[in-house]
Formats: sequence, structure tokens, C-alpha cells
Amino acid sequence: MLIKNISVLLGSELEYVSNTNIKIQNNRFKRIQPKIGPSSKEESIDGEGLLLLPGFVNCHTHIGDSIAKDITLNSSMEKRVHPVSGIKSKILKETDPKHLKKFMQNSCISMLKKGITTFVDFREGGLDGILLLKEALNPIPIRSIILGRLEMYQNNIEIRKNIPFPKNKYSDLTNLLSKCDGLGISGANENSNSFLRFYSKSSKIRAIHSSETKQSLETSKKLTGKSETMRSLSLKPHFLVHMTYASK
Repeated sequence: MLIKNISVLLGSELEYVSNTNIKIQNNRFKRIQPKIGPSSKEESIDGEGLLLLPGFVNCHTHIGDSIAKDITLNSSMEKRVHPVSGIKSKILKETDPKHLKKFMQNSCISMLKKGITTFVDFREGGLDGILLLKEALNPIPIRSIILGRLEMYQNNIEIRKNIPFPKNKYSDLTNLLSKCDGLGISGANENSNSFLRFYSKSSKIRAIHSSETKQSLETSKKLTGKSETMRSLSLKPHFLVHMTYASK
């Protein structure tokens, strides 16, 4: 395929190039330069007036939340999204999977319409949550990176005592990781340092929410004497989400 007379944002610096041609071969951009002639019987498209740009990547989504967008907007962060006691957790547990699947599909279509071609989802619901998302994605041409998690959250006493990851859950974690691309941990305040270090041994992608609110920072220091971000680093994460109130 040849796309003619199209403008592009090119390279890592997104340099604007006006009126060029693009040769596509085996589903890859083979050449991007002006004055490329079409070969015999090759499909040719005139892209005059259009702008071609790389697809956007959203590295932090929770598309399971699609069922209840902004429904708890006026509540505190803790009441909204705490993985055990939060309103979001309750809604997700009580929603019919068929309804949740439909809303997730709608969110994927919405992302595509906005130019997002890849998303990284922090998927709640354990193995069932991962499989439901995969089922929802089946008919939609969008790339996904699914970061799962076990529905295991420690309380304050367990975190203070640094209770380790239970051996009887090893196989559950192995099975979960075989179905997804890595771990998307809720946060350090629901996991002991021992838990986080155990998760750090995974060879797959590791990511964690950290320092989203002042309250979460204060909670971490009260429980362990360390900042939430310092504790999050025990996971050896590939990336951290939020970091709004992180400090030195």
C-alpha cells in the first residue's frame, strides 16, 4: 500500500513533515519519503489534508471502572478507591460480569476514537478479572498490557508485623501471572515490605500506585516509619503511578 501526499509527525521528537509519501509492506512502514511511486497493482490512497501520527499509549487505566465513572466524585480518595472498603470495590463485586464486559468494551472503543492504540490496565478481580477483560477485548482492535493482582490485601497489623506472602498462595500467583503481562499492585499501604519484596521476584512487568494523596503518605509513615514511595521501591517496579505527593 502507498499513502500519498500526507503530513506526518515523525520520529521520537515528532518532527512535522508536510506532504510526504508512505510505503506500507507486510503491515509495516517500509519507507517514509516524498516521490515514492506505486508499484503495479498496489493500492494507493491520497492522504492530502490529513495528519498521520503515532498511536497514543495510556499507561494507567482501570477500565473496569467504566461501570461507575465519577459516581463517587465527591467522596474522599479512601472511600472511593480503597481495594477492600472502597465504593468502587463494592460496585465491581456486585456488577453482573456481562454488564461490566459491555462497559469495558465501550471504554476501549472510546480510547480508539481518541487515538489511543495501546493501554496498560491495572486489572482488579484476580484471575477472573483478567479473563473477563480478555474476553471483552476479543472483538476490538486495540493492544492491551494487562497487569493483574491477587485479591489479597493486608491490614495494618499484618503490615506492621511484616507478615510474609503465604506459601499456600504461590500457585495462585503463578497461575495468575501465566494469564497476564505482569503485576499491577494497588499500593504499599495494603502490602507489607515482605509482600512487596516477594512480588519483586517476578520476571514480568511490575507496577504500583504510590503517593497519590497526602493521606496515603501519612498512613505509610505511621505504619512503618517510611514514606510510601520508599516502600513502593521494594517492589523494584518498572514504573510507579501518580507520585503526586512524592518527595525526597
